[in-house]
Amino acid sequence: MLKVSKFGGSSLASADQVRQVCDIITADPERRLIVVSAPGKRHSEDIKVTDLLIAAASERLTGKIGASECAEVIERYRSIASGLGLPPEVIEPIARDLTERLEKSTTDANLYMDTMKAGGEDNCARLIAQALQARGVEAHYVSPKDAGLILSDEPGNAQVLPEAYSRLRDLNERPGITIFPGFFGYSKEGNIVTFSRGGSDITGAILASAVRAEVYENFTDVDSVFAANPSIVKEPAPIAELTYREMRELSYAGFSVFHDEALEPVYRAQVPVHIRNTNNPKAQGTLIVPNRASTDIPVVGIAAMDSVCCIYLSKYLMNRQIGFGRRLLQILETEDISFEHVPSGIDNMSVIIREENLSMQKEKRVVEQIRQTLAPEDVFVERRLSLIMVVGEGMRHTVGIASRATHALASAQVNIEMINQGSNEVSMMFGIKSEDMETAVQALYAEFFA
Repeated sequence: MLKVSKFGGSSLASADQVRQVCDIITADPERRLIVVSAPGKRHSEDIKVTDLLIAAASERLTGKIGASECAEVIERYRSIASGLGLPPEVIEPIARDLTERLEKSTTDANLYMDTMKAGGEDNCARLIAQALQARGVEAHYVSPKDAGLILSDEPGNAQVLPEAYSRLRDLNERPGITIFPGFFGYSKEGNIVTFSRGGSDITGAILASAVRAEVYENFTDVDSVFAANPSIVKEPAPIAELTYREMRELSYAGFSVFHDEALEPVYRAQVPVHIRNTNNPKAQGTLIVPNRASTDIPVVGIAAMDSVCCIYLSKYLMNRQIGFGRRLLQILETEDISFEHVPSGIDNMSVIIREENLSMQKEKRVVEQIRQTLAPEDVFVERRLSLIMVVGEGMRHTVGIASRATHALASAQVNIEMINQGSNEVSMMFGIKSEDMETAVQALYAEFFA
């Protein structure tokens, strides 16, 4: 059997962390396909390698050199290699690669930025392979290009192409342990393109799907997924088991432990995901599976998404105007704006959007276009909203969940701006003012978990 194991940036931030990762890899002979992120923060005041590379690229794109940021990245790798007792010459190809990336053409700013960002994962994978080899373990770095990870030509937001899966399947036949850099692949044109930030999770999921892994292990810095954000709720309950649908809803709404886009490949292949702690590998962790053995627990988690806004419009007899919703969404599409939810009534419609996707300039154009095209009686944008998600597959089998949730919010003096629930009843969404977000999460957690 084969396990795909992915290690996040916090697991690779220092020599001690890398040593722990190597111990975990070698502890189980089924861990033969390893995906690594770029080194993360060593402490709260530290800077992630990826952020240093972005800073270096930004300097170059503004006509500066970016050499100091690049040198800091090289020093990070040198520190890790030295701490592992590796010979100094192992850093030479890493330094050369990063310098060459920095000096590449900046004609296409997006492709240049992706080339720089990918240097973090790529060189970390090379270093991990060497660390394992120094232990006498057969380990090999493999390039995503050589392996066949072909992505769409969308820098910073690439998607895997279907033909990549058949190419990647051959990874199953490689000898020893394969170390694969996360976060990036190659377009058909041969350009380096990256997934969205945190995309090493996506790489691991794609590989797990391609090789039909027994399990996809995602090692991070927490013992499990928790029922609420620990920075909002004190000592929230750990979640032992989740379904793909539940994890997708929680990740989408703010649970950063696992990238929400990473679930699609493993969902298609029905590969279970095991969230585990690098620093406490004996902890139970959280298992993400197609179906939970028990749905007796109606709610598994409370999540919150901050910094959203809402376009609200009303028009009498809106429901009789064929194509009204389509024309509204076409206006957003023209401005390259994606939406999150579209709650509606017979004479009104709300479109919920992440604030980062609706600048004040875009807002002005969108509102004007709505007025000209749809002639609503009223249209306005409300900002500083948060979405609170109550998630659990068991809700569909339990009467009174909505009543309990709304009563908890009312008792906490939290006003509900909007409410939405899909027909599958995996989640229930509440729109509230941003200043009430923490109070709302705490109230809902107390209702369903205290």
